[in-house]
Amino acid sequence: PEPGRCAHFVLRKKRFCKMIPVPGRRFCGEHGHEEEHNDRKRIPCPLDPKHTVYEDQLQKHLKKCNSREKPKPVYFVQDINAGLKDVAEIPEKQVPLSSLSIEELQNLINKLKKASNGLELHLKEQILSHQALQEALSDPKNGESAFKHLKQQASILGNMEKLHLLGPGRCFVEFGAGRGKLSHWVDIALENVESVQFLLVERATTRFKVDGKHKRKDSIFERLQVDIQHLCLNKVPILEKKKLPVVGIGKHLCGAATDLALRCLVESYTTCCDGEDEEPAPKRCRAAQTEVAPHKSAGNESTTEDHKLVAGIVIALCCHHKCDWTHYVGREFFKSVGLGPVEFHYFQRMSSWATCGMQETTSKASTSEDSEDQTNDTEEHEHVLSRTASGSDTLQGVLSVEERKEIGCLCKRLIDHGRVEYLQQQGYKAALQYYTESAVSLENVLLTAVPKPSLIPEPTI
Repeated sequence: PEPGRCAHFVLRKKRFCKMIPVPGRRFCGEHGHEEEHNDRKRIPCPLDPKHTVYEDQLQKHLKKCNSREKPKPVYFVQDINAGLKDVAEIPEKQVPLSSLSIEELQNLINKLKKASNGLELHLKEQILSHQALQEALSDPKNGESAFKHLKQQASILGNMEKLHLLGPGRCFVEFGAGRGKLSHWVDIALENVESVQFLLVERATTRFKVDGKHKRKDSIFERLQVDIQHLCLNKVPILEKKKLPVVGIGKHLCGAATDLALRCLVESYTTCCDGEDEEPAPKRCRAAQTEVAPHKSAGNESTTEDHKLVAGIVIALCCHHKCDWTHYVGREFFKSVGLGPVEFHYFQRMSSWATCGMQETTSKASTSEDSEDQTNDTEEHEHVLSRTASGSDTLQGVLSVEERKEIGCLCKRLIDHGRVEYLQQQGYKAALQYYTESAVSLENVLLTAVPKPSLIPEPTI
């Protein structure tokens, strides 16, 4: 061991422990039981058995253990964005896709094609850029992975600019923020704009955050460490105080997280949330309700309800195989075309064929998509890719690679169309478009939504 370091050898890491023991001892507290004359007993911590504690100091340790349950923030409202509450509708565990017979699989594909008939399946390309990223895009120091991320972020900002969402007097809420790179570039794009607020929503602690780079006093960055499922934006102190119109953004927001974010914005945020027991409006948000209400135009005065409107939503979609019927916002659309939780379960599994059908090329092109901003997510992508690809080997001889890819894309578009219909019913003009080339990311679809013209909130400065 290094001088002054613990003498315990960690077999899993093939090195000595790097903790510093108390002067005069050879081992740190975690490995103190290895001392020859140590009679004190160490036991696993009941809150997290991954670490141990001296038995005679257990009560003292429990009061300060990092794994203890911490007080919930004021904006935490249990399951406010969860969606389905009817237990009878929650699907039972389904058999794996690979266990289906050829007839059952063909029946599912027929249902998929029938439900997709008449839908707009050929999305328009809207690959844009933004001046804020031009210097970074032309910097030769950036590698291929960083360059791909920059192209995606530039296009997202370009689409935001086209929708007139990059303006003053707004709060940008980045869902699944990770290191906060997307908010970082939005802030740079709004360098000379006043009264801008950023809320970065991420349930996990994140290393190498870029928040510290934003020192200018006109923009404020705040992190909300909470699962989107339990986030009530109405109760975030700074939104209560400033009442800025909100723009929801996200880059590769995995599966069900997209549905939770949409419900967080257009239901729970636009409905007064006075208490934890109050449920959000199930059908129509405040945006839709103001459509029939008289709109104040004299003197450009804006009402409290105007402030509550969501100014826009721009989310790069990702990982449809991680969607969940319980949280899915498009359940009513699925039912309208004769589909239910069983079909949804298989379609969300089949959606992975769109990015895993080309097994050899996918492993290189797709797994790099989140390597810069979300390392843990990248590892999940890789595991899912290899698992799903190997699972699809059972379909060799039944469906070709191209057929699997086509069916996977159809599943993605059907799930996404349910989200578009949901937003339209809530009073928003929603659309899907390709925002980057498939060579940059196989997850290259952007969901955008803005309130219908008469509902757009007037920014407050």
